Amino acid sequence: MAEFDDELESADEMENGAVQRRPGGRSARNREAVMRATMETLAELGFEGLTFTEIGRRAGVHGTSVQRRWGSRERVLLEALVSYANEVITIPDTGSLRTDMVGFSRSLSDYFYSPFGTGILKVLIADTGHDKGFAASRAEFVRMRMEAIAAIFQRARDRGEIRQDVSDETGLSMMLGPIYFRLLITRQYIDDEAIERTIDTLMRAWAA
Repeated sequence: MAEFDDELESADEMENGAVQRRPGGRSARNREAVMRATMETLAELGFEGLTFTEIGRRAGVHGTSVQRRWGSRERVLLEALVSYANEVITIPDTGSLRTDMVGFSRSLSDYFYSPFGTGILKVLIADTGHDKGFAASRAEFVRMRMEAIAAIFQRARDRGEIRQDVSDETGLSMMLGPIYFRLLITRQYIDDEAIERTIDTLMRAWAA
């Protein structure tokens, strides 16, 4: 694969025949533009509207360059989702499971209430039976995020805050379940009071 600087040439430079090796900063800026364009397209047009042409148009690069760099819509979407999640979702390490869970839950609710949140939520709950590539990318995104979040429960077990039989899967399901319940079922706003009430209940149930 050609270097990223050569792959993501800008539309203006392509049209003027002026493509040449860039300094390293251009590659990073072009990648950031593609990541942002991918999230904007997803939020506005959904996965069906996520095309290399549209991503390239919004990013100011040629769609064929985006396709050469990532190879598939699923790969560029996965990288954009992971990049955005890493930016806005905090996985705290405060020394206390309660404050870790409160901080993470607030961060996650802000994530879904962001301008991109609706599009991201649709990706997570979409029926992907007809698109195996999309399904695989979504599953990989979820796996990566869950693996990162699970660290807060391992730390809590190591500190003796919760019982050893409270597994990562149990902890994640019981912490995240109320958030998704409000988002998808009751459509209630996820406020700090709701978050803290849920987490205090869990802490009492899991106490070592």
